[in-house]
Amino acid sequence: MPEVVIIGGGLEGCSTAWALARRGVTDVQIVERATVGSGGTGKSSGVVRCHYGVSSLAAMATRSLDVFENAEDVLGLDVGFHQTGYVVGVGPENVDALHASMADQRAVGVKTEDIDVSEVAELWPVADLDPFAAFAWEARGGYGDAYQTAQAFSAAARRAGVRLRQGTTVTAINAAGGRATGVTLADGTEIAADHVVLAAGPWSVPLLAAHGVELPITVHREQIVLVDPGQDLGPVPVFSDLISLQYIRPEGPGELLFGNSDLSVLEPADPDRYSNQATPRAIDIAVEKVGTRLPGLADPAISSTYAGCYDVTPDFNPVISRVEGVDGLVAAAGFSGHGFKISPAVGRLAADLVVDGRSSDSDIPETDFRLARFAEGALLRSPHPYVGAGQMR
Repeated sequence: MPEVVIIGGGLEGCSTAWALARRGVTDVQIVERATVGSGGTGKSSGVVRCHYGVSSLAAMATRSLDVFENAEDVLGLDVGFHQTGYVVGVGPENVDALHASMADQRAVGVKTEDIDVSEVAELWPVADLDPFAAFAWEARGGYGDAYQTAQAFSAAARRAGVRLRQGTTVTAINAAGGRATGVTLADGTEIAADHVVLAAGPWSVPLLAAHGVELPITVHREQIVLVDPGQDLGPVPVFSDLISLQYIRPEGPGELLFGNSDLSVLEPADPDRYSNQATPRAIDIAVEKVGTRLPGLADPAISSTYAGCYDVTPDFNPVISRVEGVDGLVAAAGFSGHGFKISPAVGRLAADLVVDGRSSDSDIPETDFRLARFAEGALLRSPHPYVGAGQMR
């Protein structure tokens, strides 16, 4: 029997398998209901940034950058990482929070610096920057391909001896005497294991509920709009606009990807049955926001749209935790839109919890991401919240 069964072949499950293998635990089996990266992973907008007010998340993001920057050496495959840089801008009401957050980020190794409006204007010459009062710049930021990254984690893990079963649905986590003993598959087959890692996004909820454990997740449909700018913009960086609440990044040759970062009202969805296209209302919002922020675009047009799902927790931060009452079970879910940029560090933390029961990185305490924090009323929040833009920071 395998030492560890991982439920879910997305970014976090495959990253965990890779991290376990690097720790010498190779008797691991990933069980994926469809194919690697076919769930939420394949819909990620792929932004890479370390700008978080929660220090442990900032630390996870900067540790993960080391993998993205050296993916071919570390994982053996390209992960589609484009180091365009990342700029975030705020209004006057958020200047103090921006600088306090940046100081905390630097304390855990993030390379972030103030950048003048004139410098941002050189990076984004078509942008209206008048409403902004301050900016932060990460030269190491950019964007990547979550699907490619999941495939790279999977391939690296498999080269180390990890096994992968695709097209295989887990219907139950088995337990006896208060300890996980393996999983049951849809055909009734049981796989015995010493440890189980649950990394199945929103599909994790019923598997835990069967053990009386609540994983508080709201499935939110996130709509993405791709824009043809009508001109060659050159090598623009990712732009996080915390005034209009949007993010804009280059997408391949000649397009821009728009995401609405106003998550004050969620759009609940069924992760198995949701529209893959943006609604007319979402397109109107994109047109308004992009047009307001980038008035210098010559002849912009909507080129396409798509949608994916976030698994959102009450504090918009993930659960990476041992499950109380079921020894040997680790849950990694509820990534709330952060999952890609921190995925290498997620795998390391989950592997640490399996092997040692605690984090090996003092900047990333496992207690921050404990599932019990919701029941305790101790939500994981930034000490420097942004007025009107707190959900994703």
